[in-house]
Amino acid sequence: MPVKRISISQTIIIVIISLFSLACLLPFLMVITGSLATENDIINNGYSLFPRHITFMSYEILLLGSNRIVDAYGISLLVTVAGTVFSVFLTSLGGYVMARRSFKYRNILSIYVIITMLFSGGLVPWYIVCVNYLHLKDTIFAMILPPLANAFNMFLIRNFLFSIPEDIYESAKMDGASEYRIYWQLIMPLSKPVLATVGLFVALGYWNDWFLGLMFVDKQELQPLQLLLRTLVSNVEFLRSSSNAADMQRISAQLPSESIKMALTVVTIGPIIFLYPFLQRYFVQGLMVGAVKG
Repeated sequence: MPVKRISISQTIIIVIISLFSLACLLPFLMVITGSLATENDIINNGYSLFPRHITFMSYEILLLGSNRIVDAYGISLLVTVAGTVFSVFLTSLGGYVMARRSFKYRNILSIYVIITMLFSGGLVPWYIVCVNYLHLKDTIFAMILPPLANAFNMFLIRNFLFSIPEDIYESAKMDGASEYRIYWQLIMPLSKPVLATVGLFVALGYWNDWFLGLMFVDKQELQPLQLLLRTLVSNVEFLRSSSNAADMQRISAQLPSESIKMALTVVTIGPIIFLYPFLQRYFVQGLMVGAVKG
């Protein structure tokens, strides 16, 4: 078979995309090298791709609390998996109802969902409802239930479902299928691109969240990974800024506060990096179709 020649314009596009990809990869490489650099090198020379002196002190400090980090990893994984599954299920139900043209009150429901995007009750009423009425204090559900239903994700799914022909619903109805069966066995398999997109958004939000743990969790065994690492960084900063004693200053000066932040980033970003390649083929398709339809 003859070899297909690449035109000049295609070559230029390939070069531009390759350079852009390298530019996107550069921050990740600097994070990794920053976690291996010494504190003096970062302070004196800034971050670089090639550290002058390599040290694993930041990771050694993290390993000092390895048992708590492993427990916090388990809590974060549990919250992320459970929260993502239930959130995608609920938001897909809401998006399905708002997308059904035969549903009489779908416009009223859409307006109600939009209002929740524009207005909120405030932090104090939200906290009182979660603690005094829902009794979420010091429970794993405190990090799962509050962000469970997301209005933006509902509209993203609704807009995607608008691209599905109405004839499919009518044919299923004529065959005697119930609304639940249409939703579960017919519409959801056709909605894999947008469900994968929403699932990635939701999983990223749950994995990076530390605020809910700070608000509702006092027990150390229930603290998520991000809250634990945030506490660790805060303690390092406190030691470095302390001026109570000369010994405290001497010890704190040896703590790698800058490189430990990079090490924390490497530790926390791993699961999301491994998750994205499996959802990449659905990501762009679901996002684009949901953006232009409806």
